[in-house]
Amino acid sequence: MISLAQLSQVLDSSLRRAVPGPVPGIQLSGVHVSELADPTPYLEGGELLLTTGIPLEGTAAGAYVRRLAAKGVAALGLGLGEGLESVPADLVLACAAEGVELLVVPDGVPFLDVSRAFWDLTSRGSQADLIASLGTQTALARAATRPDAVQAVVEGLAQALGGWAAYLPADGAEATVCPSSAESLLPHLRLETTRLNVAGTHSAATFWLHGSPVVEYPILVGRRIEGFLAIGPGRTLTKADRQIIMTVCVLLAMKAQQQEELSGTSAVLGSAVAKLLVRGELEAARMVAADAGLDPLPRRVRVLAARMETYHSLRSLAGAVARLRLGDGGGVPLAALAACTLSYREGRLGYFLLDPGATEAAAEQAPAGGATDVGLVGLAAESSSGGAAPPAAPPAAAPQPGGQAAPETGAAWTEALSLPEIARAVSALQRSAELAPAGRLLDLAADDESRADGWFDSLAGYRRADLVATVAAYLRNRGHWEETARQLGVHRNSLRHRMAVAERVLGVSVDDPDVAARLWLALRRHGH
Repeated sequence: MISLAQLSQVLDSSLRRAVPGPVPGIQLSGVHVSELADPTPYLEGGELLLTTGIPLEGTAAGAYVRRLAAKGVAALGLGLGEGLESVPADLVLACAAEGVELLVVPDGVPFLDVSRAFWDLTSRGSQADLIASLGTQTALARAATRPDAVQAVVEGLAQALGGWAAYLPADGAEATVCPSSAESLLPHLRLETTRLNVAGTHSAATFWLHGSPVVEYPILVGRRIEGFLAIGPGRTLTKADRQIIMTVCVLLAMKAQQQEELSGTSAVLGSAVAKLLVRGELEAARMVAADAGLDPLPRRVRVLAARMETYHSLRSLAGAVARLRLGDGGGVPLAALAACTLSYREGRLGYFLLDPGATEAAAEQAPAGGATDVGLVGLAAESSSGGAAPPAAPPAAAPQPGGQAAPETGAAWTEALSLPEIARAVSALQRSAELAPAGRLLDLAADDESRADGWFDSLAGYRRADLVATVAAYLRNRGHWEETARQLGVHRNSLRHRMAVAERVLGVSVDDPDVAARLWLALRRHGH
């Protein structure tokens, strides 16, 4: 904005104070000319009001100035000439009393000169802001090409605004905050970001944090929110500031889209390699990996198969595997070297070739039963348009925006295998993944006896009904409902309900011959 001091300096003697002294640096919103006794209905505040003194004829100067002060007029410019040869003393006193700066436009100086000078200064200021803004935007665009693009762009924005800025990915990944002294604000920012993300807000939002306003902008790729840009400028944002912010939003969105496309390409190439390995085409897999510029295949890998109820995109499935949580050990980084999906029956299995070194800690956490609790969260089905489903929520996350928590699925994995051994292990891995209880990760390295003992423990741990006796009687009578119900002394419908509960607890079908045989032996070992 242009100050009264700047305007007076440009006009020199054509606009001077009515009383001796320097012209204050009051910010002006505009220059207005009026000869009305009450011009306030046409003013907004902050103006330099020019008048020849006609409103002062026959009225008290004090009342006139009070009206101007109440409206927030910054200064009064009195034009001398035929109406007034000098400044009235009562007008000087009234302006001093109300805090309205009083200036004089000498005789012969058109009011148009004052207005033109003001708008010339405004134009020059806007041009200077635009040039500075373009320079900043150019520097930010260069920063976006750096390897640490997000860090560089956020840091550049914070410096340009003279405040702080933060980028918070929508998937909960590590935030970027500049300067580092603002990192203490992260817990509050995450709470607000979670609220906006759940609400699906696609426009900027403002909230107060520690008494200062914070503006948060969603970073969109298409209609999907990739993250949020939070800004604490500590001052009123100018038009140039907002242009810089919009540039940063576009740069962050472009970077997210580039990363998504790169990940998608890598996933497709990795999927091709994984399918060849699962099918036993080892040499072809090596050639594809080399031609595609992928990392050389390791000598040994662990293979994980995850059961899905419906078709899922590979990208979202990989996100779910990356969020596996094992018992109380927290998250385990499962570095997927390659992944693919293969159909089985009505559902699908996702196969992941994992770095055995990254999964050693996870394997050690598995209990003796050969299965460990995981948070492999089921994913939303792929849309009919063929677009990728959104990334899976973290295992401990609250229900999704739709109001329902995503279902869990089971998984199984192998011990470390050489590449030629993968194809031979697929059949057993598929079978185990199909039988894996919901939310459980089976380890094929565990023997059948340990796995069956784990099933027994699950039945024994159910306190609302004696599922152990129910399943034992059902297996003893080879699945005959009438005989089993009569032996247990319950109605056949009650028996059906208990068996449904048992299968839900086990996560497998008791009528499966393999399951029935192993479970029966486990029951006998435990005295049933």
